[in-house]
Amino acid sequence: MGNRYHESWEEILKKQFDQPYMQALSTFVQNERKANLVFPPSNLVFNAFNLTPFDEIKVVILGQDPYHNDGQAHGLSFSVPDGMQIPPSLRNMYLELSTDIPNFKSPASGNLTKWAEQGVLLLNATLTVQAHQAGSHQKKGWETFTDQVIKEISNRLENVVFLLWGSYAINKSALIDANKHLILTSVHPSPLSAYRGFLGSKHFSQANAYLLKNGKKAIDWQI
Repeated sequence: MGNRYHESWEEILKKQFDQPYMQALSTFVQNERKANLVFPPSNLVFNAFNLTPFDEIKVVILGQDPYHNDGQAHGLSFSVPDGMQIPPSLRNMYLELSTDIPNFKSPASGNLTKWAEQGVLLLNATLTVQAHQAGSHQKKGWETFTDQVIKEISNRLENVVFLLWGSYAINKSALIDANKHLILTSVHPSPLSAYRGFLGSKHFSQANAYLLKNGKKAIDWQI
């Protein structure tokens, strides 16, 4: 299940792949793929780990579940492939960027690969989903896996910005050493909550200011 990721992740991920819970999860996902349509396609499940080398992580944006409609999920939280309609939460992220980052122009594409290639780990807590069944692969083992990933980032790296939006993501702050990293929290960018504190949070400029202060290159958020 885990061969489509950058080699810098090998030591960390291999340790998890060898665990019984991960072998059970792999069997579950394989059986699901035989019985149902599952997103994202198997070659993109670990796309975030492929595009963002471990030692180059600057920012982690945590999502919950892959998109569950046809053609949307490609292994990066909040992101959709070129040509897909921009989902509502991402539209609000672009709205926030347009007021937070000077000269940011709202993009026509929802493909966030450019962020991933600059060190933004776009991590969902659950990495697969049955088509049109939101949350269908939760509590099968993925959360154990991604919690370990968050812990390893916290333990092994320094001065990473964690963007935790919504109560689900904010709960993950317990896994992160706040003395070594910057944790920024707000409500979720979903249309249901964005106006209660996500819009106007200035998380993107705060992330860049922190990176620059710690001798790292800022993220070019323009897609």
